[in-house]
Amino acid sequence: MNTTKLPVQRFATRVSLVGAAIATALSSMAWAEEQAQPTDEDQIETIQVTATKRTQVIYEVPLAISAFSGDALAEQGISDLTDVGKFVPNLNVTGFSAGHTSSANPFIRGIGLQDHLITTDPGVSVYVDGVYLGRQVGQNWNLSNIERIEVLRGPQGTLYGRNSIGGAINIITKQPDEVAVTKVALEAGGRGRAKGDVFVNRELTDTLAFNFNAGYNQRDGLGKFINVPDAEYDVGETREAYGRFSVKMTPNDDFSLVLTADGNDGEGGLRPYTVLIDEVPTGAYYTGMRFGAPTPTGPLRNSDLAPNIYDNATGTKEVTTVSNEASGVSLTADWSLNDELSTKAVLSNRTSEYKAGLDDDGTIYELDHYPERGDADQTSVEWQLSGVYGDMDFVSGLYWFEEEGSNRQGEDSRFNGGANTLELDQTSISRAVFANLGYQLTDDLRLAGGLRFNKDKKDVVANVGTGPFAASDEWSQMSYDLSASYRLENGMNLYGTIQSGYQSGQFPARPYCLFGNPECLVATDNITAVNYEMGIKGQVTDTFSMSIAVFNTVFDDLPYQVSTTAEGGFSTTNLVVSQTSRGVEWESTVYFSDAFKLHSAVGWIDVDVDEKDGVKPVAPLTPELTAAIGPSYEFGLANGGSITTRIDYSFRDEMYGEPSSDPGRLTQIDSRELVNMDIAYTPASGDWTVAFYGHNVFDERYDNARLNTGDYVLRILSNDASEFGLRYTAEF
Repeated sequence: MNTTKLPVQRFATRVSLVGAAIATALSSMAWAEEQAQPTDEDQIETIQVTATKRTQVIYEVPLAISAFSGDALAEQGISDLTDVGKFVPNLNVTGFSAGHTSSANPFIRGIGLQDHLITTDPGVSVYVDGVYLGRQVGQNWNLSNIERIEVLRGPQGTLYGRNSIGGAINIITKQPDEVAVTKVALEAGGRGRAKGDVFVNRELTDTLAFNFNAGYNQRDGLGKFINVPDAEYDVGETREAYGRFSVKMTPNDDFSLVLTADGNDGEGGLRPYTVLIDEVPTGAYYTGMRFGAPTPTGPLRNSDLAPNIYDNATGTKEVTTVSNEASGVSLTADWSLNDELSTKAVLSNRTSEYKAGLDDDGTIYELDHYPERGDADQTSVEWQLSGVYGDMDFVSGLYWFEEEGSNRQGEDSRFNGGANTLELDQTSISRAVFANLGYQLTDDLRLAGGLRFNKDKKDVVANVGTGPFAASDEWSQMSYDLSASYRLENGMNLYGTIQSGYQSGQFPARPYCLFGNPECLVATDNITAVNYEMGIKGQVTDTFSMSIAVFNTVFDDLPYQVSTTAEGGFSTTNLVVSQTSRGVEWESTVYFSDAFKLHSAVGWIDVDVDEKDGVKPVAPLTPELTAAIGPSYEFGLANGGSITTRIDYSFRDEMYGEPSSDPGRLTQIDSRELVNMDIAYTPASGDWTVAFYGHNVFDERYDNARLNTGDYVLRILSNDASEFGLRYTAEF
C-alpha cells in the first residue's frame, strides 16, 4: 500500500527519477556513438506506420508518436490498452467507468474522459483498422492478432476529426495474406488466471485469404461481497470471450477488399472501490442530513464499510455483476486507379451494450446505489482519395458518422433511500471533408499542411424524474495543421508542426439540475485545441534510436466534469475552462550488444488552467512525470536455444482525481511504480516459447480515480494486483 509522502520526499523522488532517466539516456547515446561500427543491417527494427493515412517510416512522421509491433507487445506481455498506458510518455489509462472492469479511458497530455454516459465524448480517439470506437465501456481492446499499435500525441483534428484533441490511438490488426500459419497461446497464473488464444491464417486461392483468432481470458477477484452471499462473481473478477474473422479478396494487383467481423462478451464482478465517510464530517453520510432532511439510514461511518477495502459491503445484488457485449463488421476497399491515384473506402457498423453501476455508500443500507444499463449503435463511412505526383502527395476524403445510444438507471436505483431516475437518449451525426498536402521542397526538406471541416449535430432527451426534456445543438469547425521536416546530415529528422483539434460540445451527463432549472439542458461550446511542437527523431547510430518532442498546447472551452449530490440524484455538470499544456517527451532504444537492449521513455508536463470563479483548477488524472525503462537480455545456449530476460519498470507521478488540488477534498492520487518481469525459453527450432512472467511483481496497490461529491469521497481502486504465471506460445 502507498503511504503519504512529504512534499520534500515527493520532490526528491521526482528529481531522482528525472535525473536517472536523463543519465541513462545520455550515457546510452554516448556509448552508442562510441561503439557505432558500419554493419550490413541495423539491429533496430524500422517500423512503418500509417499515422498520417499514408505509409511512412516512423522517424519521418512530423509528430510525437509511439509505435509497438505485435511481436514487441507479446514480448512485454502487453495484452490490453491499460497495459500500453504504462509505457508511453504522458499517457495515463484509467478504467473507472461505472465500476466496470473492462473499460479503457486514455488521457494524453492532460486530456481524456473519466465518464462513459452517451452525452459525453472522449478527448482521445481510439481506432481499430480505421474505424472509430465511440464508446469506452467494454472497449479495453484485447491485443491479440495485432500488427501494431500507434499512439499519436497532440491534437489530430485534420486527419482524425473530432474527439482527438488529446491524441489518437490506432490499433492495426493483421490482414490475411498468403503465409500459412497457426499460432497458439496459453497462459496460467495467480489469481486464477487462465487464458487461451488461437490465430489461423490461410490462403484459399491465389486471390482469396482469411484469418481468424478466438480466445478466452479469466481472472479471479480481489475481494468478496460480504453481504451478498449469492453474488455470481467476486469483486474485480473478470471473464471474457472474444473473436475476430477477416477475409481478403485481391482479384488483381490494383484492387483488394477486406471484410472483418469481431465480437466480445464479458462478465465479472464490480471493480474494487471504497468510500471515505469519516473524512467528510460535513457530508450527508456522516451527519445524516441531506437537503435539510435526515437520510433514511441516519449517520454512517467508515466502520459500516467492509474492513478490507478490496471487499465490498453492499447489500444490493444488482450492482455486484458487470457485463459487456460488443460486435462490429467492417468492409475496406482499396483500389489503385493508376500509377498516381488510389482510393479507399471504409464502411463499418458497431454495436455495444453494458451493465454496470456503483453502490456509492458502499454499505448494506439501500441509500445510494445506481445499477445501470447502456447501449450504443454506430455507423461510419470514410472515403479517401490519395495520390503522388512527382514531389507532391496528398490525402483527401469525406467522412460520415452516426451514433444512437442510451443509458438507464431507475428500476433498481436508489438516491437518499428513495426512487432514482436517469434516462438519457442521444443521437449524434458527424460529417467532415478533409485534405492534406505534402511537398518535397528539396531532398531533405518536406512541407505539409491540411484542412478539415467538421459539422456535428446532437439530439438528446433526458429524464431525471421530472419528465422528458429534449434539446438539440449543432457545431462546426475548421481544423488545420502545418508542418516542416528536415533530414539532417546524420539521417536524423528535425520537425516543427502546428496542429489543431476539435471536439463538439457536450450536454450535461447527469442533469439533475432540471429539478430547479428546466433550462439547464444546454450543451457546451466547441472545444478547440492548438498545439505548437518541435522535435527531432531517428537513428543516431545503427544501435541507437531516439526521439524528443517539446510541445505547447492551448485548449479553449474545455469542460471539466464536476460531480455532486443534488436534489433528485448524483449530478454531473461541466466546468468550462481554458487550459495550456506544455512539456517534453523522450523515447529511445539502444543495443549495448547483440544480446542486450534497453528501451526508455520519459514524459514531463506542466498544465496551467485559467482561474475560474476565484478558484485555480487542475487537470484531472494527469501526472506531471511519466517514465518507463525496459532492459532485456538474451542468453544463447549451447543447444542452439535461447533464454530472454526482460524487466519493465513504469512510473506515474501523483495526480488529482478531479479538477481541484485542494488537499481538503482528499482526491490526490499517490504516485505509483510498477515492475513487470519475463523469462522466456525458445528452442533452436524457434517454433515455440515458454515463459515465466510476473506482472506488478511487488504488488503495488494504487488508486485508479478519486471523486469528492461533497457528501463522501469515492476511492476507485486498481484491479491490477500482483500475478505470476507461465505463458506458452507455439507457431505451426
